[in-house]
Amino acid sequence: MEIEQQPELRVFLADIVDKQTPKYLLEDRMRELENLVNTYWGIVVLQKYQKKDFPDHNTYVWKGKLEEIINDMLRMNANLLIIGNALKPSQIYQINEKLRIVSEENNLKDKMQAWDRIDLILKIFEKHATWWEARLQIELAAIKHMWPRIYGMGMELSRQGWSSWSWWGATRGIGETNTERMKRHLKEKVMKIEKKLVEYTQMRKLHRDARKKKGMPTVGIVWYTNAGKSSLLNAMTKKGVLAENKLFATLWTNVGKCYLITDPTTWLGKEILLNDTIWFIRDLPPKLIKSFSSTLEDSIESDLLLHVIDASDPFVDERIEVVHDVLKDIWANQDKILVFNKIDLLPQEKIDELKEHFKDSQAVFISVKEGKGFEELKALLCEKLK
Repeated sequence: MEIEQQPELRVFLADIVDKQTPKYLLEDRMRELENLVNTYWGIVVLQKYQKKDFPDHNTYVWKGKLEEIINDMLRMNANLLIIGNALKPSQIYQINEKLRIVSEENNLKDKMQAWDRIDLILKIFEKHATWWEARLQIELAAIKHMWPRIYGMGMELSRQGWSSWSWWGATRGIGETNTERMKRHLKEKVMKIEKKLVEYTQMRKLHRDARKKKGMPTVGIVWYTNAGKSSLLNAMTKKGVLAENKLFATLWTNVGKCYLITDPTTWLGKEILLNDTIWFIRDLPPKLIKSFSSTLEDSIESDLLLHVIDASDPFVDERIEVVHDVLKDIWANQDKILVFNKIDLLPQEKIDELKEHFKDSQAVFISVKEGKGFEELKALLCEKLK
């Protein structure tokens, strides 16, 4: 039997920013969005942005710009529009309706459709998740993200009739009665997932309690995407974690042992556990973070946090702020060591600038690639974990 292949994703990127947004920030947003698409194995064929102080109420992208985008999608044979923001249910519905009509009018084999930024992130989660708990957390996040699109459009939904939102968009044909039936089904599904996640949470707590009884300190690793934390974990623990230059290359908790020498004269020391969790990225909605709360517990419960930072990133301050904001949201208030990685990509004067800028923070500067700075990092870990 011939297996039906997924259509190639030829992606048009669109973004709306307020009129005061500087060009460098706009380019960074687009670059990050394109990296997300590449991680999902899509091909970006074109990208556009619109500067408006507020989005269109009906379609987010204003009417004239949306028509221009659709015409460009037809010209470039693009089949997916990704908007770099989180859209309201009615907005993504209206855009998909317009794309559906145009696809039918032009007899397109690969129907055009639209996702928002959260759709894209969830699909990347789904593709990369391997552990059962991760799959459950992603399923829960997806249901909560799609739920308002099914039930939040009031009379419009009843008039049009929808069956369900699949990963590839929506199909038509079911009325209000089936909508209520689906609502009950998803409520039951959420309850089952949450019950199973509680079991995983309890199991994780037992493991943490066992480590505490052994007197083994735990250090959590937190990071903005592509900061090099997997490479750092491998260098310090020989764990063998996948290290790729892609957003969300790893989605699950990895724990490795690291031996710290506390007495250089006798080579005596102490074992600690390094524990990395999922990444952080800008504009993650709270409900999405909450869906991964059981995984993030390992960071909340650790004795110390290593915040790994790409020192070569031109948006260092913003990346640090994003991570710290998420840590506040999940009540992770431990001491933090800022670990500036990739200093091999910087001239010495830039490294000196960073050291001066963060002189009041507990910071170390390393290069995993060249093996620099590890002794300083381990010495600071020893001092903090006394």
